[in-house]
Amino acid sequence: MTRKLLTPFQKFIKIEGLSGLLLFAATIIALVWANSPWGNNYEAIWNYEVGIQTDSFILVKPLILWINDGLMAIFFFLIGLEIKREVMIGELNSLKKLAFPLFGAVGGVLVPVGLYLLLNNNTETFQGWGIPMATDIAFSLAVLNALGKKVPLSLKIFLIAFAIVDDIEAVLVIAVFYSGTIKTTLLFIALVLLAFLYFLTYKGVYSRFVIFFTGILVWLLFLKSGVHPTVAGILLAFSIPIRQRIETVTFITQLENIYENIKEASVLKKPILSKEQLEHMGNLEDWSSKFRSPLQHLEHVLHGWVAYFIIPLFALANAGVAINGAIGLELPLVINIIICLVLGKGLGIPLVIFLAQKLRIVQIPKDINTRHIFGVSFIAGIGFTMAIFIANLAFNNNPTYISSAKVGILIGSFISAIIGYVILRWSPKKSRNLIS
Repeated sequence: MTRKLLTPFQKFIKIEGLSGLLLFAATIIALVWANSPWGNNYEAIWNYEVGIQTDSFILVKPLILWINDGLMAIFFFLIGLEIKREVMIGELNSLKKLAFPLFGAVGGVLVPVGLYLLLNNNTETFQGWGIPMATDIAFSLAVLNALGKKVPLSLKIFLIAFAIVDDIEAVLVIAVFYSGTIKTTLLFIALVLLAFLYFLTYKGVYSRFVIFFTGILVWLLFLKSGVHPTVAGILLAFSIPIRQRIETVTFITQLENIYENIKEASVLKKPILSKEQLEHMGNLEDWSSKFRSPLQHLEHVLHGWVAYFIIPLFALANAGVAINGAIGLELPLVINIIICLVLGKGLGIPLVIFLAQKLRIVQIPKDINTRHIFGVSFIAGIGFTMAIFIANLAFNNNPTYISSAKVGILIGSFISAIIGYVILRWSPKKSRNLIS
């Protein structure tokens, strides 16, 4: 029974682990491409403008912004689905389960941000304080998966729950601190449309077409209002119902009836279904769509697209930094981000967790020891996707700072991954907890 319950979770880990490898490959390709003789083509492709323009409406953006504002909204939509699932039925559905990753996430935000502000001496780079606060779950799980049985399953559960709490914090920061001048009328209309979707969910009404077309309108309104459109992805995800429209007992009864009807239907002596069987199969599809959870179904459909296409494409478009190019690097910013990702995460997370444990606020699982916590905390310093995303928002009009931030993120993430891997790789099978 336990193995069956863990299977969906293990599939999630497998998808994210492979996504991490694709991310790594896309990052290497982007770096090599940007620093090759074809580096100008790299910049030209991602800055090529596409869109729609009429006398009364203009929506024209560089290709890189269609990825960062458009496709990444789908990424945030998936994050929203995962957050809602975890809060309602998963690892965050009770205070006891929430406490461990919550305090880890608090330490993983406050210490890196505090370090950044402490070390920053340039008023122009102040806005980058949000860069070191988020963890890249795909890269992090790829590192943990490479360790095999050296890592207990409960540590992977902690990392995923921690990263989800981290994402919630990052989304709030983006919505509050990294949105532009807000046009309240457009934002109000978007919120009214969201309220309409929430009302439908409350009434038990779910339509993929209504969600899809309303979602496009909400995304467009957020884009034009000045609030970053990826926030719309999160809010739209919360409107997706998690419960089935029919109970399990009803579905099983109908399934048995359809099974008997298909058996009794006339069978043609050909490798095709009879007319009666086709009708029963249609009934089966109809009842199946009513039985499955809309949230889980959408999460299942989108997970592969996001992990294998959207995130690697984001890395390919954003990770290419011309290190030897005409744009110089702001070295203090690079060093600051490296320190915040490596030491801010690696020491900040254990500090808050052990403090909360001393105060008996959290209870650490028995199969997770002190070395595990330090190891996974350094791995949490892999900021990549969300960190680069926030860097683009923070230094929107300054290519030097954006390039410097990306270099700091890449180096800091790499160092964090190596330190975390080494700590966990040479972790003894039985390690004494330093704090009890």
